[in-house]
Amino acid sequence: MNPQPREINGSLSESNGENQQQRQKKKPSTQLPQPGTAQGSCAFDNAMMTLVPIVDAAHVVHGPSGCAASIWGNYTSLSSGSMLYKIRFTTDIDESDIIFGGAKKLYKGILELQRRYKPSAIFVYSTCITALIGDDIEGICKDVTEKIGIPIIPVHCPGFIGSEKGGSRVAGEALLEHVIGTARPDVTTPLDINLIGEYNIAGAIWNFLPLLEKLGIRVLSKITGDAVYKEVCYAHHAKLNVVLSSKALINVAKKMEKVYGIPYIEESIYGVEQINQCLRNIAANLGDTDLVERTEKLIASEAIALEEKLAPYRKRLQGKRILISIKSFKSWLIIFASQKLGMEVIAICTKNNTEEELITIKSLLGKDSILNSETPQKILQLINNYQADILITDGRYLEAALIAKIPFLDINIERNHAYTGYTGILELARELYTTFYNPVWEQVRQPAPWEIENSLEEI
Repeated sequence: MNPQPREINGSLSESNGENQQQRQKKKPSTQLPQPGTAQGSCAFDNAMMTLVPIVDAAHVVHGPSGCAASIWGNYTSLSSGSMLYKIRFTTDIDESDIIFGGAKKLYKGILELQRRYKPSAIFVYSTCITALIGDDIEGICKDVTEKIGIPIIPVHCPGFIGSEKGGSRVAGEALLEHVIGTARPDVTTPLDINLIGEYNIAGAIWNFLPLLEKLGIRVLSKITGDAVYKEVCYAHHAKLNVVLSSKALINVAKKMEKVYGIPYIEESIYGVEQINQCLRNIAANLGDTDLVERTEKLIASEAIALEEKLAPYRKRLQGKRILISIKSFKSWLIIFASQKLGMEVIAICTKNNTEEELITIKSLLGKDSILNSETPQKILQLINNYQADILITDGRYLEAALIAKIPFLDINIERNHAYTGYTGILELARELYTTFYNPVWEQVRQPAPWEIENSLEEI
């Protein structure tokens, strides 16, 4: 049977370690939305975002084709192996299915999918319509699993159950209930860890894995960026869970600590100091003295190498003034790299940042640099008032940069560049340099031919 609303709401209300007073001050993220008031991505979208990076599994949307299309190609989560995850499957529920039920169509669809593609597992996602008509995807998944012998995992994530973060939590609950703990690895080591909460957008996790390999730390499971299904199954054999840059799957880490006794730490792999601290904390929690020494040596060598590579960019970018307005990507992550290059962040728009992110931003820039209102007119006014040299945005305010005739860098969640690890800092430096010194901006600032002609006529 499908879970009751009380059960769903319980999974969404997982605490992030806040005290009661903090929770009272903030609007609860578990409050069910009123009809017609949903904004941005829904719980279904984020549930798929969380699980689709399991690259050798098939992902079936039990609902209208529009639900499958809504996130098609929006997120550049990359794979080093199977490309099956790039294909979206849907039962394409129509009017007759709403009247008579879509269970039979889902059952036949899964059988055909398995016959043609031979996936390691199949995730089945409920949607608003199929949840409302009461299709028993739990029972269907169980029946098909018994028939064909591969795991069929139900994910109860209709869009109306809550916020974007709620969808990620529901996805985490599905992994905990149906996947994690169902297999054993061939071998284990004292330095096995899991990486949780990183979806390998633009290959972000690939910038960090080589650092762990140099230290002899083995990533047993990735949840879920560039993961294969089997490795998620035996994630419970790791010695440490490392939650990376995301609160979305904190429920997975907490439940694994409670059930399997695996401690967890929350870290970031964006920014030099953050990466250094992450490596140090991993080494310390694994309890290997030799590993701690190797970690310090690695950090020192990487710092020297990075400084040498950044020097040419810092020489050309130092003192440049940046205005940041990014909705879909954590703005403060860009601040770390900018300050490393000696650039000045003059203002940042923080409309969609969480309270924790705001605290980080205030510690980096000061309260006066934080703005809440965002309109094209306001952005243009800020560019002129602060004499910004470059605008970093996510596509909404590019026109303001064009009017002001200053360079702009488009950074968003659909990005094709990873800013994680030490190499991520260097990548952003390259992007800032090529953007700022693109010859097109010199041409843009030149008077138009007709303006030159008019001035000659006046003379």
